[in-house]
Amino acid sequence: MDRKNFSEALAKYAAVIVKVGLNLQPGQRLNLRADVEVAPLVRAIVKAAYQAGVYYVDVMWDDELTTHIRLQNASKESISLFPNWRKDGMLEFMQANDATLLVRAEYPDLFDDIGPEIVSIWRNSRFKHLQPAMELTRRNELNWCGVASASPAWAKKVFPDLSEEEALEKLWEAIFQSCRVDVNNPIEAWQKHIQDLTKRKDFLNAKHFTALHYYGSGTNLTVGLPEQHLWTSAAMESKRGILFVGNLPTEEVFTMPHREKVNGYVTATRPFSVPGSLIENFTLTFENGSVVNAIARTGEENLQRLLNTDEGARRLGEVALVPHSSPVSQRNHHFFSILYDENAASHMALGNTYRFTMRGGTEMSDDEFQANGGNRSLIHMDFMIGSGEINIDGIRNDGSQEPIMRAGEWAFDA
Repeated sequence: MDRKNFSEALAKYAAVIVKVGLNLQPGQRLNLRADVEVAPLVRAIVKAAYQAGVYYVDVMWDDELTTHIRLQNASKESISLFPNWRKDGMLEFMQANDATLLVRAEYPDLFDDIGPEIVSIWRNSRFKHLQPAMELTRRNELNWCGVASASPAWAKKVFPDLSEEEALEKLWEAIFQSCRVDVNNPIEAWQKHIQDLTKRKDFLNAKHFTALHYYGSGTNLTVGLPEQHLWTSAAMESKRGILFVGNLPTEEVFTMPHREKVNGYVTATRPFSVPGSLIENFTLTFENGSVVNAIARTGEENLQRLLNTDEGARRLGEVALVPHSSPVSQRNHHFFSILYDENAASHMALGNTYRFTMRGGTEMSDDEFQANGGNRSLIHMDFMIGSGEINIDGIRNDGSQEPIMRAGEWAFDA
């Protein structure tokens, strides 16, 4: 697309992020975290935010390429260092119930030449120091959102047979389409999409299933659900009563599993992206909620290190349903980005549970939350298990079952 059309599309994307994703309110402040690689989109978002009446936008820049240099050359003892000002800056906004936005720049293979131990030390230090801020988002204390911007490295990973310029244009087109920016009225399209997902969520909440049974394509897994679980979809509500959409794009309806009631095995259907590396073709076996065996064709050492982050890293914190016919899936390629690939397939997450997926969960103490089935961990890492061959049944309290998905598609009307 030419420069003029691209600028217009970028402005529409920024407007969707501000008005739908964050639903920024006049007088709010915004903490925006982004890689320097995605500066053009950041500037468009900042402009849209001020035009929406935002009081102040603070941009915290990062650069994954300099992080790579650090991991290659710095002493092992220094890798765990994390500057307090970054954590404190985020908390200042979050504790004031202002908004926060993460603009991702994907580098799928960036750390492949770094030893897994070094990457693990760096990753776990980030998880630990950012945990207080992440906990506020998991409680929906504020309106928050995560989005992505095309970048040359990411584009070439997704479209390796194209030139860098062609791949970048192709990836931007995919982002605009997946985020419903390529229509005449994106805001209206999002409102309709949110309504559709809300109907699915309400249907599942009315059923009060006690468990889910996944089977097909290398998977036979039963996931127990806590008595007080809540299905959630695109529209969430912050402590201030602001409706927002936490990720763009989003095609999922999700809830929490019971941390001790997962049994069987599940095989991933897409690459699993952890910071700086990919884990592919892996199977996890669960007993009483915990992973007891994990094998992977690629990246098994990284997978084992991730599972060993803490006790909760071996347990599930989320189960999400996504139809195989979702717009992201229909593009028929891997994005090598969890933000996009999780909206192409039903998925699960290892690690921490979102508090708002349990009735009363945001008010519970940590011990109460865990006693009711919630999981706590430094990590929350999504992996895709859905395909056109996966079936899912809801299990009722009396043991009877009802189809939820057949061959990867919804098995009920809502």
